[in-house]
Amino acid sequence: MDTLEIVAVVLGMANIGLLVRRSIWNYPFGMAMVALYFVIFGEARLYGEAGLQVFFFVMQGWGWWLWARAGGLTHMVEVTWMGARARAAALVLVAGSSLGIGWAMARWTDAALPYADAAIAGASVVAQVLLALRRVENWALWIAIDVLSIGVYLHRELYLTAGLYMVFLGFATAGLVEWARAARQGEAVSA
Repeated sequence: MDTLEIVAVVLGMANIGLLVRRSIWNYPFGMAMVALYFVIFGEARLYGEAGLQVFFFVMQGWGWWLWARAGGLTHMVEVTWMGARARAAALVLVAGSSLGIGWAMARWTDAALPYADAAIAGASVVAQVLLALRRVENWALWIAIDVLSIGVYLHRELYLTAGLYMVFLGFATAGLVEWARAARQGEAVSA
């Protein structure tokens, strides 16, 4: 059991728990978690996901800034639904990036699972942008990502991380339910 992975798991649980509650304070925990997972995934030869952690770190900072501007320092942020055209565009981005990144990793690296790794990376980029923009659909995408990630991490013997993603799957489901309710009610309630 790797100490670095244990710390990353604890930080991840704090991050996602605060995120479901629409608390801006999820971001410092998320930034620390992704910094650790950059190292963990690199060592596991999951290069797409290691590189993704750099993107996540930047996106965490951007999300923190957006949520602060939306009033997240004094209350929970308001969340909204995407339109049909935006949903279709998001799915095209996920499919295109997954295939392109997967092909590149299969051709030019010794990636352990290039297409699964790429699908997680491509979908995660889109989901993280939707999260920063406070769109409810981010949670549906995270649910799909979590299911695929669990299988990949079990295959790569990252058992604690697979367990974390099982917890993330539960939180993502709760996040979808909570954010959908809040969006229907147009809610941005005081914390």
